[in-house]
Amino acid sequence: MSGTMSAAKPELSIVIPVYNEEAGLANLFARLYPAMDRLGLAYEVIFVNDGSRDNSVAILAEQYRKRPDVTRVVLFNGNYGQHMAILAGFEQTRGDIVITLDADLQNPPEEIHKLVAKMREGYDYVGSIRRKRQDSAWRTYASKAMNRLREKITNIHITDQGNMLRAYGRNVIDLVNQCGEVNTFVPALAYKFSRKPTEIVVEHEERAAGESKYSLYSLIRLNFDLMTGFSLVPLQFFSLMGMVLSLLSALLVVVLLLRRFMLGAEAEGVFTLFAIAFFFMGVILFGIGLVGEYVGRIYQQVRARPRYVVQTILQGVPHAVPTPEQAEKRGIAR
Repeated sequence: MSGTMSAAKPELSIVIPVYNEEAGLANLFARLYPAMDRLGLAYEVIFVNDGSRDNSVAILAEQYRKRPDVTRVVLFNGNYGQHMAILAGFEQTRGDIVITLDADLQNPPEEIHKLVAKMREGYDYVGSIRRKRQDSAWRTYASKAMNRLREKITNIHITDQGNMLRAYGRNVIDLVNQCGEVNTFVPALAYKFSRKPTEIVVEHEERAAGESKYSLYSLIRLNFDLMTGFSLVPLQFFSLMGMVLSLLSALLVVVLLLRRFMLGAEAEGVFTLFAIAFFFMGVILFGIGLVGEYVGRIYQQVRARPRYVVQTILQGVPHAVPTPEQAEKRGIAR
């Protein structure tokens, strides 16, 4: 059934970035393809290997040999990050509806039909909110706090930004493909281009196998990139803070001068001045670092280097795909 359905232009494209997911890929295949076949529409699944160092490539190649009618595999020559992998997948999609899905099965493939149904109501961007998150308490709290801060700064209304199970219309995908940003957050970029966005609630499961690829630093880095990539509010905030602190500093100097003339010199005030000076220095250093973030983004953009390098794409004739043994000999699986 799926072979005949997918002979024509697919209606649905699934983009899945893969990075060191060999332990969970078999479970993903066992649940994803039956869920897609049950939808009864033409679909394609595009896996993007983001420089995996384990046996993920060989497993993906073998899966392509089994389902060449609906499967394509994009192989990077190195690790460029999850969002670059998604953008590379977007460029390969042909469907009118494009859905992104993590390979770790925290987003159940069985929930995809809900996004498809919502898109058919006329929306061109459907985000998802995890009904009951299976992450650790600190990660859930940190994510919610960063979401609130990010929404105020960027005016991008994404309730659950850490959830990659999302659906995009063809109009949004075409606009995203025209962008050449070196650093970006795909859901936020797509939200900016959508005409009629919405969100739905989906189920969430524990990671089936392997470990999370996002450390605390990575999550902070991602949110910092998001805020500096979609808003000038942080710079404007520091400009305003600089003016306020300058005014307060001038008032403090006047107060200290009056106090000296009226009460005389007091050695105890030295520590207060030190504390104030250290506070100002901290603010200045943080402000310089923030400006550096924007300058760094400009520097990366003007270099005009490729955002990622595609080594090869497994598609077309299935017998041309290397077996796991051949992939190992060629060094593809490392």
